[in-house]
Amino acid sequence: MADELKPAYLIAGSDRPKVDRAVQRLRARFAADAVETHSAAETRGPDVVAAANALGLFAGDGRLIVVDGVEAWKADDAKAVGAYLKAPAPATTLALVGGELKKDAPIAKAVAATGDVLLWDVPQRGLQGWVAEQFKLNGAAAEPEACRALIELVGDDLYELALEVDKLVTWSAGERITEANVLDLVAGRAEATSFALTDAWGSRNVAGVLTAAENMLERSCDPRSRTIPRIAGVLTSHVARIRSCQALEAEGLSAKDAAARLKQHPFYVQKLYAQARNYSREELRRVTTRLADLDHALKGGSRLAPDLELERALVDVTQPRG
Repeated sequence: MADELKPAYLIAGSDRPKVDRAVQRLRARFAADAVETHSAAETRGPDVVAAANALGLFAGDGRLIVVDGVEAWKADDAKAVGAYLKAPAPATTLALVGGELKKDAPIAKAVAATGDVLLWDVPQRGLQGWVAEQFKLNGAAAEPEACRALIELVGDDLYELALEVDKLVTWSAGERITEANVLDLVAGRAEATSFALTDAWGSRNVAGVLTAAENMLERSCDPRSRTIPRIAGVLTSHVARIRSCQALEAEGLSAKDAAARLKQHPFYVQKLYAQARNYSREELRRVTTRLADLDHALKGGSRLAPDLELERALVDVTQPRG
C-alpha cells in the first residue's frame, strides 16, 4: 500500500485539528511498528535524511517517518530534504508536520517538487466559518447563531471547539443544531468568557465588555467577591500585554517576530497587535491608571458596591474615542 504514496508530505498550518487528522490518516496506512517519529527541534534535516536512507535498506512493506515542528527548520534543513527527494529511498515516506508556514517557505519548495504540500490555516476572522465547516465534515448542519454561541462559550482553542462539535453532532443524531442546543449542552469555560471580555475591550465595544463581564460573574462557581477582582485582573494583564505589543511594533517588530520574543502563538499576538492599534499610547496609560484605581476601590478604597465599581471602570476604559 505504501508504494501508492508519494515520498514526502508537508502537512502544516494553524488548523491543527485538520493537520492532526491528515497525519492520522497517513499513519493508518502503515503498520504501527513501521512508523518512526521525531521532533524537528532535536532532529535536523540531514538527520532525517540519514534515517530515511537507513530505513530504506529494510523498509519491507513500507515505512513512515513523521517529523513534527518543521516550521523551526532552517534553509539548510530544507536543502538536505530537497536533495534527498531527488532520489528517495524506496518504500519510505516522510511526513513533515508543522505549524503556520508560507507556500514559498524553503521546506515547502523542497517538498513540492516530488511530494504533496498540504497547508491548512484558519482565517484570522473566519473562526465561525471554520466551526461551520467542522459540523459539515461530521455530517451535520448548524445554524450560524449556533456556531457563534459555541465560540463564545468555548473560546478560540481549535481542539476544544472540535471536541464540542463532535459531542453536539453525536447528540443531534442528524437534526440541525440550533443556538438553544449549544447553550443547553455546552458548558462555558472561564477562559473562553475572558476572551470575550478582552476581545470586546480591544474593539472598544462597551456593551460587549459589560455583557462578557456579567457572563463571567454568572458562570463562575466562586462568589462575586472573588470573581470581580479576577475580572479586573484579567483585563489588567491583557492591557499590559497590549502595551508591550504596542511598544514592540513601534520598534519595528512584526507580529510574528513579537510572538517569538513573547513566546506566544503568532495568531494570538496578531490579535494583540490589532487591538493595540485601537488605542493610543496615552489612552493605554490612562486605562492602566483607571484599572489601578479599580483595584484600590475593590480592596476597600470605596464605599460603592464592587459590582458598580467594576461596571463604571469597564465603561471608562472601553468607551470609544471622543
